[in-house]
Amino acid sequence: MATVTADAKAATGAERYSGIRRATERLCVPLETEDFVVQSMGDVSPTKWHLAHTSWFFETFVLSPHLEGYRELDPAYRFLFNSYYVQAGERHCRAQRGYISRPTVAEVFEYRRHVDAAMEALLESASGELLERVAPLVETGLHHEQQHQELMLTDIKHVFSVNPLRPVYGGPEEAPDEAVAARPPALDWVARAAGLYEIGHAGPGFAYDNERPRHRVYLERYALASRPVTSAEYLAFMEAGGYERPELWLSLGWAAVEENEWSEPFYWEKRDGEWWTYTLGGMRRVHPHEPAVHLSYFEADAYARWADARLPSEAEWEVAATDLRIAGNFVESGRFHPAPAGAGAGPSGERDGGPAQMYGDVWEWTRSQYDPYPGYRPPDGALGEYNGKFMCNQFVLRGGSCATPGSHIRPSYRNFFPPDATWQFTGVRLARDL
Repeated sequence: MATVTADAKAATGAERYSGIRRATERLCVPLETEDFVVQSMGDVSPTKWHLAHTSWFFETFVLSPHLEGYRELDPAYRFLFNSYYVQAGERHCRAQRGYISRPTVAEVFEYRRHVDAAMEALLESASGELLERVAPLVETGLHHEQQHQELMLTDIKHVFSVNPLRPVYGGPEEAPDEAVAARPPALDWVARAAGLYEIGHAGPGFAYDNERPRHRVYLERYALASRPVTSAEYLAFMEAGGYERPELWLSLGWAAVEENEWSEPFYWEKRDGEWWTYTLGGMRRVHPHEPAVHLSYFEADAYARWADARLPSEAEWEVAATDLRIAGNFVESGRFHPAPAGAGAGPSGERDGGPAQMYGDVWEWTRSQYDPYPGYRPPDGALGEYNGKFMCNQFVLRGGSCATPGSHIRPSYRNFFPPDATWQFTGVRLARDL
């Protein structure tokens, strides 16, 4: 599933495990019991399910096969909380996870405590040989948990958004003062020379199997936008009739516009002539300088065509981002919403006039289909289903978002979603041929 070095193996101890598991539960603090069980659409999972599924992962792939004498808290959880691992057994229907009123929220937290106690016992007492075998599995499980931390936030945002009361989860209800004052720099273009480059994960540290093998790509000369597209810039596209001009859209994109009656970004709505948006801090006016967010691939592609540009390939994105410092507006900032360039939680990857906000704020769509790299083979067993079987009808996103844990991202990280997905923190960075 992943390559883990000696240093990374040492980091899979009980302290690191406990820290990430506690971070998941801290995200639940603003919630009431009723909030844990709602499933507002097929792509959203109840918070209770996320808490249980991440525990099921450690139980299924680490504890049951490797901890002698381990006993499941409830064998029925094997069925209820498996997601899509066919080789791991039968699964409950994804679109019906909201039907699972039992086990209760309290019982799911008890399940987490049961799994945590067993994991901590294993990590503290296992022999060196056993730790050698389980370290890659534990590390994968911890990154899997961080993925679900982000999904918990994006899913509860959707759950709250369909509630007429528009509840507040956390983060500022209005744009912070520094965001109001901040005007992003004018959009500029950062050129890269044509040539042969290498992309894909290399060296120490964790990576998913889909980030390998490292391989060479030839890139023609291109330029990448110096920052993401802002809400004001996207509003100009809307006011120019962007949602009414089929020539700007891919055929499937135009079909999505018509079927879904798209006329603005997801979570936007007009009140008394002003655009408002739902955020995890509640409803507030759209801030013009923040990166445009919750855009589908189809919308990103149509905007790029209208702006006389295009979306970057994932290779172009990675080449531009590799030498930048990974810093920015991640989940740790507590903002839970994209920030204008220069108003995030620290520098966002700028280097010698290079592109800003490459990391954090919004996942950036690329024009690259989610395909295997040359020479890729999924791992054997159920964990081989983690990434490889989804390499169809999806597009790659890069860079992380305001809901991503900062320690979870890296230049080679490949996120992927279908082209009509909008409930994630997804935005646009433009590219041009030179």
